[in-house]
Amino acid sequence: MIDHPAKVVLLDLDGTLTQSHPGIFASVAKAFEALGRPVPDDEELHRFIGPSIMDSFRRNGIHDGAEMDEAVKVYRHYYSDVAAFDDPNNPGHKVPGRLFNSVYPGIPEQMAKLREAGYYLAVATCKPEPQAVVVCEHFHITGMVNGVFGASMDTSRLNKDQVIRYCFEHIGYDESAGDRAVMIGDRWTDMDGARETGIGAIGCRWGYAEPDELEEHGASLMVDTVDKLAEAVDEYFGR
Repeated sequence: MIDHPAKVVLLDLDGTLTQSHPGIFASVAKAFEALGRPVPDDEELHRFIGPSIMDSFRRNGIHDGAEMDEAVKVYRHYYSDVAAFDDPNNPGHKVPGRLFNSVYPGIPEQMAKLREAGYYLAVATCKPEPQAVVVCEHFHITGMVNGVFGASMDTSRLNKDQVIRYCFEHIGYDESAGDRAVMIGDRWTDMDGARETGIGAIGCRWGYAEPDELEEHGASLMVDTVDKLAEAVDEYFGR
């Protein structure tokens, strides 16, 4: 729970705190191969980062029902369960897709600055929460933030606005008590989620957004490099 009034900083995970595309791309490819479908090109694979996995599969012609169930099952198997990929942080070892990943340089230092400044920090991701918790624990992100909040394993909580509301409910966020919040992310889903929940959004350029994507979806502020993240948060709340 937060103390009122609070300044809450919500942080996307993939493309904001971690450079996660190697494990996502590899796991997505396994799903398409299992269905006997061609693997999307690199440009389309980048669009898998941000939205829910089911939304991304639908965009690529995989239909709801048995086909969708199989695609999600295979994806989650390689992403979460089986150590099939070379660990970039530990050569010679195999890891599941979610750990075929790395924290962006400078993120720990920026999180420390934000904590020292008194912000309440929470990861808010469309990745299913059990997966997000494992990733955050493995990469020591859990100790950098106050909480980790994600999507559900079923279809009841998939989109970023749903995750933000879920987070707010759990931490006791209350605008009437003077609480304020901002969503930091690298994709349109983060910007839209912020708008739909009535909070501001900071777009980060080091992630997976396409040109002008963040601006077109209403970013309140843009930050170009990781080392300017805490400064951008201070600027947002100082307005």
